[in-house]
Amino acid sequence: MPAHAHADAPTDDAPADTHGNAGPLGREQAHLAASRSALRAMREDVEALDIRDVTANWVNAVVLQAQIDDRIKALADLSHTPLFFGRLDYLHAPGADLAEGAEGEQFYIGRRHVHDAGGDPMVIDWRAPVSQPFYRASRTDPQDVSLRRRFGYTGGELTAYEDEHLSDPAESTAVSKLLQQEIERPRVGPMRDIVATIQPEQDEIVRSGLSGSVCVQGGPGTGKTAVGLHRVAYLLYAHRDRLARTGTLVIGPNRSFLHYIEQVLPALGELEVKQATVDDLVARAGTAVGGSDSAATAVVKGDARMARVLRRAVHSHVTEPVEPLMVVRGSRRWRVPAYEIAEIVAELQKRDIRYGAARDALPQRIAHTVLVRMEQAGEAPDDRVQDAVARNAAVKAVVKAVWPLVEPAKLVLRLLSDREFLAVHADGILSREEQELLLWTKPPRGVKSAKWSAADLVLIDEASDLVERTHSLGHVVLDEAQDLSPMQYRAVGRRCTTGSATVLGDLAQGTTPWATRSWDEALGHLGKPGAVLEELTAGFRVPREVIAYASRLLPSISPGLAPVSSVRETPGSLVVTQVTDPTAAAVDACRASLAHEGSIGLIAADARIPELAEALAAAGLPCLAPGEETTARARLTLVPASLAKGLEYDYVVLDEPAAVVAGEPDERTGLRRLYVCLTRAVSGLTLLHSTPLPAALSTP
Repeated sequence: MPAHAHADAPTDDAPADTHGNAGPLGREQAHLAASRSALRAMREDVEALDIRDVTANWVNAVVLQAQIDDRIKALADLSHTPLFFGRLDYLHAPGADLAEGAEGEQFYIGRRHVHDAGGDPMVIDWRAPVSQPFYRASRTDPQDVSLRRRFGYTGGELTAYEDEHLSDPAESTAVSKLLQQEIERPRVGPMRDIVATIQPEQDEIVRSGLSGSVCVQGGPGTGKTAVGLHRVAYLLYAHRDRLARTGTLVIGPNRSFLHYIEQVLPALGELEVKQATVDDLVARAGTAVGGSDSAATAVVKGDARMARVLRRAVHSHVTEPVEPLMVVRGSRRWRVPAYEIAEIVAELQKRDIRYGAARDALPQRIAHTVLVRMEQAGEAPDDRVQDAVARNAAVKAVVKAVWPLVEPAKLVLRLLSDREFLAVHADGILSREEQELLLWTKPPRGVKSAKWSAADLVLIDEASDLVERTHSLGHVVLDEAQDLSPMQYRAVGRRCTTGSATVLGDLAQGTTPWATRSWDEALGHLGKPGAVLEELTAGFRVPREVIAYASRLLPSISPGLAPVSSVRETPGSLVVTQVTDPTAAAVDACRASLAHEGSIGLIAADARIPELAEALAAAGLPCLAPGEETTARARLTLVPASLAKGLEYDYVVLDEPAAVVAGEPDERTGLRRLYVCLTRAVSGLTLLHSTPLPAALSTP
């Protein structure tokens, strides 16, 4: 522990001064109480606003009231969430960049800004520039900070503090005990923010600029998800007006995962960030997922080459005009030869604009040609005449024949149903065997009756973008990105063509047959080849013993990937036991784990879930499903291996690793799934097996 650490005990606290004030701990508690009072006053001020004093327009009133309601929610004082978690005391050092305007002052660092009645800050937002040294200052680089103080809380009450005198080279550099306690604090409920524990290498990623995209490769427990979410919070702080116009989005692998992380941003006062899965992004009315693909078929449908097949298929609808156009205006007729129309069509095709945009431009181009003829004949047509010619029935008929409408879902349906149509447009791109994998055995009658797979909807989304440009957001966070197919990357990339992205993942945790092989390849498909690649290798969640055991699989599942180096040493955190009755042993292990504080996860192969659920119920141990929020009374969750990714529990009981491996299409994918399951524990892992373990885990 650093040299100056104080708990809520008389011997650790300083005596009251001559004016009767409490010692340091008491003064900090008083500042917390005053800050809470100030936050309450800020909220009451907003609640007292009367929009009738501002606007009489009902539309503006509705918008303003919604903004006021959001502001009130953002100013909520969460009783069990510390209002501030640190303090910085700056040196008097004129000219120091980071302390400019703050020389010799104290700043309390918290989740949001709080000011008193006079407007003076009582708590500084963790995202403000003056707060940055809290995360990055060190004795070798104090950044004009003399003292960094961390606070410890119990049930929302400030009970301890810990000091680091960064300007004193003689002070010890022991690891912060309060920091370690915060990292290891038992977790019940959804994922928490990490503003009190952000590490320097994480902070650099969090505060990277909006203009550039970032890809974070991070092993289990390195905090990559939290880093991505906190980067969104930081960007909203630094570029709020811009992102308010363009929007932000967090994309996760499944609903359970999104539910687990959904409270992080609201706890930081950010309420406007939307969350979705890739399936949500590409969903369209009348094309819901109702079917599935074999692994081999899904791999082909997710291959980036499908984008070329779809482009060919879309543009194949454009045909060569064979008849001249005759436009009748009053008593005059204006003739446009077929070759001139063909030249206009060819020019539009060369511009490589969206199919729909080109189709919309075609009648105007034809009308312009007619207007030139009118001017040559001595007339003086204006823009209204051109618009009228563009709407002429003869012009519409030519456009319909030469550049017909394309409905994306119908196009994909034809590709997957019509062998000849597919063969023409996949020629030289897909092999015959790959084409056969794409074709439906029994083609549906139409779009509404088709049993679309998730991969089919991505194809429809690609076709839709070829016809009409997809709306782009200001920033997108893509988590568990290693599991996306190239076509899914393209679908996400379309949502941030004019914005930036934060890509989060771990190549070793790729558990789909089409899992990402390299981040360079993935970023190319995303449309962000220039993204900066960052790697997090310091683990803060998974105990060293557990991550070292799981890392034995890395040479088989992701050769060359650096293992995570955990900073947490927890002796006895790993127990590997061979049993004769795995179901009974799992029930006993869950009961034993419930004796500890925190959440419990029983993770098993999907096929084993029904039997385990029945056994837990018979033993009087009710369990939650992934996505259901743990509480003090309901701490045990039964987790199928396929849904374990991204989740974490204080104690994990892992049932039959061999069954987890066997539940996947191939051994490497199975071992990757097992790697995910092995690394969900924060405090302890109990591994139970009745069948032999994979070779890498069975060796001493």
